[in-house]
Amino acid sequence: MVENAAVEIRDDRDHGNLVAYEGGEPTGTIAYFVMDPAPGALVAVHTVVRPEHEGKGIAGALVREFYAIAAREGVPVVPLCPYAAKWAKRHPDEAPAVSTELVQEAERQLRHHPELF
Repeated sequence: MVENAAVEIRDDRDHGNLVAYEGGEPTGTIAYFVMDPAPGALVAVHTVVRPEHEGKGIAGALVREFYAIAAREGVPVVPLCPYAAKWAKRHPDEAPAVSTELVQEAERQLRHHPELF
């Protein structure tokens, strides 16, 4: 949970970023892409929190919201990002597991389209 209630999370789908803001300034981001064919899984590639904002629960809040967005859209999440994968293992009630085949396809799409990251 985010300790500071002033944190706002916005989805910038056009640029493949889920961004946390505090006081109007970006504090953390999940870089992601949407798998083809549409509507495809949401693939978390990298989670980063600015050093001065670490330890506030921002990364966890970002991953939680990422899974919530996917649930609202009715698509799975493929957590290729190590942080998102660890979070998913700790929160199986919020982060449904995905098939090995889906993970392999997400990895293949990322390899063939490195611009997605």
